[in-house]
Parts: sequence; structure tokens; C-alpha cells
Amino acid sequence: MVAISIALEARMRIHAIQTGTVRIKTAQVEGRGHGFRRRLAIFADANWTGWLPTYAWAIEHREGVIVVDTGQGAHLLDSARSYHPYVRWEVAFRIEREEEIGPQLRAIGIGPRDVKRVVLTHLHMDHDGGLVHFPSSEIFVAPGELRAASGWRGRMRGYLPHRWPAWFDPTPLELAAEPFGPFARSRRLTTAGDVVAVATPGHTADHVSVLVQEDDTTIFLAGDASYSEALMLDGKVDGVSPNERMAATTLKAIGSFVERHRAVYLPTHDPESGARLVNRRAVLH
Repeated sequence: MVAISIALEARMRIHAIQTGTVRIKTAQVEGRGHGFRRRLAIFADANWTGWLPTYAWAIEHREGVIVVDTGQGAHLLDSARSYHPYVRWEVAFRIEREEEIGPQLRAIGIGPRDVKRVVLTHLHMDHDGGLVHFPSSEIFVAPGELRAASGWRGRMRGYLPHRWPAWFDPTPLELAAEPFGPFARSRRLTTAGDVVAVATPGHTADHVSVLVQEDDTTIFLAGDASYSEALMLDGKVDGVSPNERMAATTLKAIGSFVERHRAVYLPTHDPESGARLVNRRAVLH
């Protein structure tokens, strides 16, 4: 696969790195029912999505390269041997080793030591699967997300902490009580203030998104805040969010932001995200 990139004036260039593909149950993409029934519906669903991309993102910035999520790793192909029912029966991966983020970054001239920071929107296996490629980078994770994903409790929740590299010791991504538009908490990731992490709880309780700002456009790296732009605009909560009300509130905040700003909204698994980045196609209402 070839990384997709776009230059934002002279300051930055953003690359969309597709790290293989994934299939999940349709009831995960758009939740069915409410409460615990919504989360159980995934296991009762016989219908799969098509193969969806799994994007990671690299921001070439004058302060150093920032990677947002690390995508899938080839180790996920042995998930059928997992004890966890979700990992074993409700998700499927396709990826070759050369499709992992490390080889793809090297192919466009970005070495592991060029990556100063890695920001993980959350710690699900298709977002932290490429961690092994960044032993020299500072890695940022929301503290609550790390607690939820760690140890045997994390494994019971479907995380794969036993797959993290032995050196994995992330820096807490502490968000300040400083609103950024409709988002209650935020943190600047660059001294210039043009790359900002914002709290987008929902898919996980401590999920974050990363906003890249140029003069008149915001590139909204959404992680799994929604599985597609259309689901965000419709306010459709997914099937795995632990708190439906919180997830709906976040989708409403994102909708408010993109309505007031020229925003290019890029969820990890939206098949249109790559083209949307290249064409700088802002959200239409």
C-alpha cells in the first residue's frame, strides 16, 4: 500500500498510512438497542461489514514527526487463538508485515528516530498494534485509558496488554480543563499550538482525537469516535461504547465543531478517509 499525503502550506504534511484491513460485526459499527443489550447485540449479529481500512496518521511538523495511532500489526492474525470471545469471533484482520506502519513510514523517508511523539487515541488492538516500531519515541496515552487496558482486567475487556512491547511506558496524556470549541478538555501537542488533543469520550471512556489546524481548515483525526463521517453526522452511537449518553454527547460536540469550522473529518475505518484527506474535503451538511 502507498501512504496518502497532503501538505498543509509550508508547516506540515499529513500522511494517511493504511495498515491492512479489518472486518467487524455491523452491530458494532452502529449500535442496536440501548443499554447492555446494545453491547450484547454484537455477539448475536450474523452480519459482517466489508473489509474496512485501518488508518494511522503521520504529521510531519517542524517540531518533529507526530504519529497518531499505530494501526494493525501482523501479530493480530493469530487472534483466533485468543480466549476472549470478542477477539476470537467478532473481528477479523488482514495485514502483511510490509503493511505495518514502520515499513510504510520508512518507504516515505521517515525513520523511527524521526518520530518524536506517538499519540494513541485509545488502546484497542488495531490502534496500538504497531507500537513495536517506536522504541525511541515519546508515547502519549490518556491515563484512564491505560488503567482500563492494563493487566488481566484489561484482557477481560478485550484489550491486548500482553502484546505491548516490554519497554512500553507511556507518558500520561493529561488533558487540561481548557475548552477547545465544544470539547471540554484539551492539550496542545506542539509549541505552535497547531496540533491539539481533545477529549472525545464514547468509544472508550477516555478516547481522544487529534486536531491539526491550518489557516482555514482543521484536519480532525477522529480515531473511533465514529466509524464513518455519516454516522457522526447522524449521531449514531456504535455498539461498543460503554456509556451511550457520553458517546452521544461527544458526537453532538463533533457535529457542532464541524458545523462551525471547515473540518476534514477522518475516522480510522472510514473507507473515504484517505480520499477525503487528499481532496481536503470538508464535512458537508
